[in-house]
Amino acid sequence: MASLEALGLVPDGRMLALNSYENRVYQMGLEDAAPIVVKFYRPGRWTVAALEEEHAFATELAAADIPVVAPLALAGATLHQYEGYFYAIYPRRGGRWPDLDTREDRELMGRFLGRIHRVGATRRFEHRVRFDPIGQTEAAIETIEAGEWLPDYQQDRYAEVAREIGERVADAFEAVMPRTLRIHGDCHRGNILWTDSGAHIVDLDDCATGPAVQDLWMLCAGTPDERRRQWLDVLEGYEQFAVFDRSELALVEPLRAFRMLNYAAWLARRWQDPAFPRAFPWFGAARYWEDHVRELSDQLELLDEPTLRL
Repeated sequence: MASLEALGLVPDGRMLALNSYENRVYQMGLEDAAPIVVKFYRPGRWTVAALEEEHAFATELAAADIPVVAPLALAGATLHQYEGYFYAIYPRRGGRWPDLDTREDRELMGRFLGRIHRVGATRRFEHRVRFDPIGQTEAAIETIEAGEWLPDYQQDRYAEVAREIGERVADAFEAVMPRTLRIHGDCHRGNILWTDSGAHIVDLDDCATGPAVQDLWMLCAGTPDERRRQWLDVLEGYEQFAVFDRSELALVEPLRAFRMLNYAAWLARRWQDPAFPRAFPWFGAARYWEDHVRELSDQLELLDEPTLRL
């Protein structure tokens, strides 16, 4: 509340912690105004220049009439600091996770991302990270092995499967050499809020320089036939605004494997944060690692399947 008062806002005492692990995010009530959302960034995760670049990208997208929730400019800035913590203020936007179970919804989502990528391709990030699945996969494996998370009987199997996946991810990206642009970076359904009037995207916290397919592949799921139909629908909308290189479809399963490895490493790196043991009490149990290694083995087999053809 003091951080809001420092910007001239008058909180009314209502405060609701929202679901966020990487940062700390609250819905705050204001006197004589609509509630707002305040995000306190995890210290040390991003440089000031990277945070400002994220805000500039969100503002640029909003200025192009793309429904992205951008930070509010208050006191002449979108990034603020209070007692050592950097934070930003956002308008509150409601909505639900999208089902994307109709052709119309998938095409709309494709148009939405096509518009984002058309803007994203007009210039480059200078301070945001470059999406690096090869290096990040190796770092994820090292994090798990160095942390003594694995039961003794799973260590050799994890090392074998994980490093084989790492080699396959590297081979896939070196073969395709995808074009890169400014992307959302973490476009899963939890970062899309759906309303009766359409969708809007929140949380550009992981925006990066990367391939277009990274923002698309998590929208399509199910059997091969179902995924093919979903991809056709998404690209029907997407390609009204941006070109999609079909060769990037060869990266979908490597990206899924990459995400599986990095999710476990993310939990391991954040385990000293008290929020993580409370939210993920199953992490670190022998059963979790048995399931994780088995799922990685199944995913490794999928990397041998033919690439989806559209």
